[in-house]
Amino acid sequence: MIGHGDFKYTVDREWGVQNPSKIPVNDCHEMELDSQGRIFMTTTGANNNNIIIYDKSGKVLDSWGNTFPGAHGLSIAGEGNDQFLLITDPETNTVTKTDLKGNIILRIKRPKEISAYTSDDQFLPTETAIMPNGDFYVADGYGLNYITQFNAKGEYIRHFGGNGEAEDKFNCCHGITLDTRDNTKPTLLITSRASQEFKRFSLEGKHIETIKLPGCSICRPVIHGDNIYFAVIVTKTWDDWDGMIAILDKDNKVVSLPGGNNPEYINGVLSAPIYDNKTFRNPHDVLVDDDENLYVPQWASGKTYPIKLNRL
Repeated sequence: MIGHGDFKYTVDREWGVQNPSKIPVNDCHEMELDSQGRIFMTTTGANNNNIIIYDKSGKVLDSWGNTFPGAHGLSIAGEGNDQFLLITDPETNTVTKTDLKGNIILRIKRPKEISAYTSDDQFLPTETAIMPNGDFYVADGYGLNYITQFNAKGEYIRHFGGNGEAEDKFNCCHGITLDTRDNTKPTLLITSRASQEFKRFSLEGKHIETIKLPGCSICRPVIHGDNIYFAVIVTKTWDDWDGMIAILDKDNKVVSLPGGNNPEYINGVLSAPIYDNKTFRNPHDVLVDDDENLYVPQWASGKTYPIKLNRL
């Protein structure tokens, strides 16, 4: 058993394991759930399975994609048969919109409206967030750290951010999501991973608040109910297998650290979490299903398949 308080889990390491000669993985990055209950996952490599589709039992239903060798961020939106994916690939400097069968609908590269980009290879997108009207925001987490908003056709609307330590800048804007928990005023929750914090922005790009999480190198925020979930990919260095999952309540307080120590606050400040030395190897994302079980893909983990955490 791992986790704390109301968020405790058993670990199923065999959930997604496959024959690597048939379903190979390299770095597994992110997972999303479609309206049929299927789980889509990005993995890197030159094989014909940059997207792997599981059912909830861990069986592979399908795989596709050989044009996303650096397949990284994955977002899903739409309804029923009209659902679509956005896939970011910093290796090919692209964001691609596909249907759920892998047919390409739209592909965009660096936004030429931003003068700081002088070549395509400066655009290294890591994540997207999709609005109800089809607009989407792209986080250039491995590039120049701009957040760019496009309409559903891929046309530029605005941008904000950029490299820096100021409140409206980012130090690796690795992840981004739409936070609709306040129905009257949706906001963007954006990672500044190297600074170990989230930053909240209005949809127009105005900084609202910064949420500091010492010791947490955060990949992307995932909203489920009143809670925020995210993978802490490392706590100390990039040289050792490390990391855990963090769960925050509606007041942005860490209430559980599956794979780590019981969260502790001293004078209102989170103490840097401590890895349990056994559960994860560089977890990169977390998917929460309708039963509040968690699915965790891992980066640079010795080509491991995703792990399932069963909610107790």
